[in-house]
Amino acid sequence: MVNATTLLGVVLLARHGDRLEFFQDPFTYNPVQTFLTPLGSVQEQQLGTFLRGTYLDPASPTFIEGISADVANVNQLDVRADAGGGGSVILISVQGLLQGLFPPTTDNNITLANGTTVVAPLGGYQAIPVESVEPNLDISLNSFTSCPNFDNHISEFYASPSFMAEATEAKPFLELLQPYLGNRSIDFTNMVRPNNCIFDFVNVQSVHNATFLAELPSTFAAQSYYYANFHENGVFTDSPPDGIGNIGIRTILPSIFTDLTRIANASDPLKIMLNEISYKPFISLFNVTQATNTDPSIAGIVDYASVVALELHAPASPADEPTVNMRFKNGTTDPVFHDLTLFGETSLPLSQFISQLAPIAVNTTQEWCTACNQTSLRGCSVFN
Repeated sequence: MVNATTLLGVVLLARHGDRLEFFQDPFTYNPVQTFLTPLGSVQEQQLGTFLRGTYLDPASPTFIEGISADVANVNQLDVRADAGGGGSVILISVQGLLQGLFPPTTDNNITLANGTTVVAPLGGYQAIPVESVEPNLDISLNSFTSCPNFDNHISEFYASPSFMAEATEAKPFLELLQPYLGNRSIDFTNMVRPNNCIFDFVNVQSVHNATFLAELPSTFAAQSYYYANFHENGVFTDSPPDGIGNIGIRTILPSIFTDLTRIANASDPLKIMLNEISYKPFISLFNVTQATNTDPSIAGIVDYASVVALELHAPASPADEPTVNMRFKNGTTDPVFHDLTLFGETSLPLSQFISQLAPIAVNTTQEWCTACNQTSLRGCSVFN
């Protein structure tokens, strides 16, 4: 259900597009380089086009009031991209999204003093500034690596009764899958993101290797995804909201609060805040907002080019305050936004949204160092 009041602006969390196989350590999630594919670029552009139709089309019920819809006004936009895990994948992905959100237009031109009108290259390409969030300088978008307490959380999850029970259940399937995995270990800890990642191998090969796709039994990809979702939901959530398993979103929350507050301020030009990230903070976000209580199907790995929108709507009356609601689109095969709940509610007043989540937010590098028990890496040595 779309809120009928005026939309003031939106904070977006978007996942990168399709990439080649990605390797991460199963106990620390430290990554190595991978690369965005042309398919991934197309997925991101399609996502940007979808968001353009949702928020920049005056005929849309969620058109953002006062936004410059055709020629981007960079003062109305704030774009950040995680430059950590996966190398350039996320940074390049956000460029594809922005091409769809603000496509080339001949209106992107300038008239010189001699009367000559010059259109930007490629038919009016719009270059929108993107902040590259370097993990050694800013922990906010990639806070789960180099975090000893998070590493301990992963080990504890791997030793938990629920994990061992799921591993026992998965074992017969993994034994059937093993002939298709080369020399990869079928230990259940390897389900996602280790050096011998099961799910990532199956997923990438199913998309890019015709021989593999033809030989793989028809249900195996979906079964791999099912067990991968269990694996990652356990890694990137925690029972207490302020638990270290939720660290992936806890470090992003302060910027979300700031951006929504800026959007609510009529004297501030900000209309759209975009964070381009990996799938991990999505899992933690859905957990800490209790969205999975209402819709358990969203727990786990979101698809490539997925997006969460935190919309800020004008108050229904002058005596009220702006309200926040959350919507989710799971990749390019999902055609529409789906409304999610926030703590069981369809929307919350902005102050209540912030007050519900502020106690678990990690606001500074020093707070992150303490939460992670990190004493030397990522700038933590200066606090000792």
